[in-house]
Amino acid sequence: MQENWKDDQPIYRQLRDRVAALIMEGAYPEGQAIPSVRQVSGEFRINHLTVSKAYQELVDQGLVEKRRGLGMFVIPGAKDMIRELERNKFLNAELPEFVIRMRKLGIDKEELIKLLEQLDGGALDE
Repeated sequence: MQENWKDDQPIYRQLRDRVAALIMEGAYPEGQAIPSVRQVSGEFRINHLTVSKAYQELVDQGLVEKRRGLGMFVIPGAKDMIRELERNKFLNAELPEFVIRMRKLGIDKEELIKLLEQLDGGALDE
């Protein structure tokens, strides 16, 4: 995890999002423990209550579970759940904003498709 916190949202949300991203990337595999509250608090010099709040949100989302005396563990299926949540967020919130910005900048669909194909190495046709 990195230590650069943004001012536009609370640290606990940023931490929650970072841990979720690390789960999705496989850095914290399903069934394995995530770093303890104390470890994260000390490493990033943030209040342990902030870390606890971030972790509790991950529990509430069904991504990690508390095991008494052992710590927090990634639940099987968490990676797929996060991917689906992020996919829905992209399709329902970020993509519409992108299309609005694209229109404002005068970028047409054909131009965008060409750029996407260049960035993707032509894999869009597959």
